[in-house]
Amino acid sequence: MIQILCKNTGTTKDFEEGVYLFEILKEFESQFDHPYQIVSARVNNVSQGLRYRAYNSNTVEFLDIRKQSGMRVYFRSLCFLLCKATYDVLPGARVYLEHPISNGYYCNVRKKRREHLTEDDVARIKARMQQIVAEDTQFHRHDAPTEEVIKLFAKRGYDDKVKLFETSEEVYTEYYTLGDFADYYYGRLVPSAGFLKLWDLEKYREGMLLRLPDRHNPDRVVPRVDQPRTFEVFKENLHWNIIMGLSNVGDVNRACRSGHASELIQVAEALQDKKIVQIAEEIARRARHRKNPCRVALITGPSSSGKTTFCKRLSVQLKACGLHPVSFSTDDYFVNRTDTPRLPDGNYDFDNFETVDHALLENDVKRLLAGESVEVPSYNFVTGMREYKGQKVKLSRNSVLLIEGLHALNPALLPSVDDAGKYRIFINTLTSTSLDNHNSIPTSDNRLLRRIVRDYNKGAFTAVETIRQWPSVRDAEEKWIYPFQEQADVMFNSAYLIEFAVLRNHAEQILHTVPKNRPEYSEAHRLLKFIRYFIPVSDKEIPTTSLLREFVGGSSFQ
Repeated sequence: MIQILCKNTGTTKDFEEGVYLFEILKEFESQFDHPYQIVSARVNNVSQGLRYRAYNSNTVEFLDIRKQSGMRVYFRSLCFLLCKATYDVLPGARVYLEHPISNGYYCNVRKKRREHLTEDDVARIKARMQQIVAEDTQFHRHDAPTEEVIKLFAKRGYDDKVKLFETSEEVYTEYYTLGDFADYYYGRLVPSAGFLKLWDLEKYREGMLLRLPDRHNPDRVVPRVDQPRTFEVFKENLHWNIIMGLSNVGDVNRACRSGHASELIQVAEALQDKKIVQIAEEIARRARHRKNPCRVALITGPSSSGKTTFCKRLSVQLKACGLHPVSFSTDDYFVNRTDTPRLPDGNYDFDNFETVDHALLENDVKRLLAGESVEVPSYNFVTGMREYKGQKVKLSRNSVLLIEGLHALNPALLPSVDDAGKYRIFINTLTSTSLDNHNSIPTSDNRLLRRIVRDYNKGAFTAVETIRQWPSVRDAEEKWIYPFQEQADVMFNSAYLIEFAVLRNHAEQILHTVPKNRPEYSEAHRLLKFIRYFIPVSDKEIPTTSLLREFVGGSSFQ
């Protein structure tokens, strides 16, 4: 007999060895309130599917889609359902799960004869998905030697998976089947298609938009929000990846093994340099406009998107354009700690718009634009007080004011400053390389790994603390940053071509510091498994001016 401690109830029960999680759930679920369907669990702080078998005494926490871990299981299973249905409806077609957009996931479909995907095609795929759900077809998990899995997918023509497994370090690989369709996903799935009751599928541009349940309101699908600018940025980066033959991790790993890592670093830097130069030249063009000159550039983006380094590199290019950039951060206009808004749990809400003294900031900007000399504050994060140290700023005729911060694109920040004189820049980390055609890489994972490495190396936070804070950081971004991204004049993608290969050398040892008995171990374990798909690349050839240096250290801008 083994003992299972259920964290949902705080109680323990005895079971036979080899008991399935879904059997354990039946014994406990009447003791705790779960208004939404359980889709997965954490066993000793490691994510597992409900078909996991327990042979030892364990601590188990059952999850629904309100938890990120549960939502990931639901999403992977939904992707498999989509690929299976497409396989049935459009024989010989290939599905590419490309990137998140418009509160869903954009999926491209390449039909066997290269015809365009039609509304009727999408309707038939959706109907087939609904049929499989109604039949409650089971997902079956298989473990096999990696060499055998490579042969299986090579026979089916999935070169993307073949390249991924050939460059992996695993002796055994697990894959799944749904009926006669085999696929690979780098995480657990729900037991059967009947779990996937809430979703939608619609024609979107050249492909399809797979719409997901709202994690915060699981009774509904997330409302669609059109994001044409963001879509074009993703499209541009995917185009470059295809040109360079680097659409997935297997491609990148093969290139690195062939000795091309240095070249990839140079190309990644050149692409970012080119974009920054274009932005600087556009600001310079607008700054010289006779009637409505641009005097203010507003820069924002989510956590760990690289705002600080971008701002400094942009300043260099603006100087090369003959302008005199003057920059400051909205962080220096934080209200004193005692005046900071609080969250419902009593903790400070540092991401709230009212955390910034926007009235004072707007007044200082107006005075600067009027030609006055202004003493700007600096915020002491140790004392929680705004301080004045005699730092005075005055704009010259060729000056452009760069304002960087969380709320820089919020229209309420500088409402009295003419929009014609503003240039809005949104920075994001839009990861366009995927593990394979059916496993896109979450853009938030890119930023979380950056933040873990930076926080740890600077001694600011441990990996446990950074992982614990991340969900609240993401929630704040959804509330205060992303609603304004489509208002930007330009979007800059700070994702780095072989970034994960470089980050592995730094992140791996840091993630190992997370104790197994901490709740944060679940996320650390997932990220460790993910980062090991990449062949490690040294950062020694990363330039000191690189945006990536903001996170791995060694930046000349420090």
